[in-house]
Amino acid sequence: MTECSLVLDAKADLGEGAIWDAEKQVLYWVDITGKTLHVFDPEHHTDRSIPIGQFVGTVVPREAGGVMLALQNGFYSLDLETEVLTPVMDPEQNQPENRFNDGKCDPAGRFWAGTMNLNETGRSGALYCLDTDLNVRKMLTGIGISNGIVWSLDCRTMYYIDSPTKQVVAFDYEMSSGTLSRQRVMIDLTLDHALPDGMTIDAEGMIWIAHWGGYRVTRWNPDNGKQLDEIRVPASQVTSCAFGGKDLDVLYITTARHGLHERELDKQPLAGGIFSVAAQVKGLPAFSFKG
Repeated sequence: MTECSLVLDAKADLGEGAIWDAEKQVLYWVDITGKTLHVFDPEHHTDRSIPIGQFVGTVVPREAGGVMLALQNGFYSLDLETEVLTPVMDPEQNQPENRFNDGKCDPAGRFWAGTMNLNETGRSGALYCLDTDLNVRKMLTGIGISNGIVWSLDCRTMYYIDSPTKQVVAFDYEMSSGTLSRQRVMIDLTLDHALPDGMTIDAEGMIWIAHWGGYRVTRWNPDNGKQLDEIRVPASQVTSCAFGGKDLDVLYITTARHGLHERELDKQPLAGGIFSVAAQVKGLPAFSFKG
């Protein structure tokens, strides 16, 4: 068991979406309910906050420059220099009770992101794929809270978390078309009181899971469903994790204060902060959106 350390006392209400930009050497993260995108520069210890004006589900780098966002009202691009936000597509414009949540780019440069009910009830969410031609496909339906998503090292498997199921499922993934098939459960967390949230993968093909309500990030072998390691976090609502640093050997962890009462915040004053830990393994560069 390893302990992590605080790198930014952000006090975010709902910190999420950690992803490292290897080219710029910065960590992107979002405060969903704070409606802001953040750019954290660990070398200069600065955190730039960009107001977005609506719930921000997640962020990914864009190969052509700037970033792509999955927001309450669909997919957008953002110019980081001018802070101009441009709508791309809203696949759920007839479902105002939903918002986008977590997501990432696949090895082919498509942007996958899923939705959830604003009140965290029911299964009205879906998983979408924004292709590089800016068309959107609905890939999965009946989702409760769409969360962690990563692809295996050989690009033949996609791992995915729908948090209320307390499972990590795997799909056969066809990179050329982005199609999914043969869903099966890889990791079963139904006996855990916490919910699996964001997820990342390391250079050995092992996956790391943030646990909402669990004070921890865990490392797993997806081939046999066995837990390999655990990192303790001094905040209960652990939301996402991403490898960063010059050698991709630092694990960054986002947390939230959302839903915590004053008495609970007294016990975990660092909740909503960004944490890091020196990992014994390296991560992989994040895939960028190629559209």
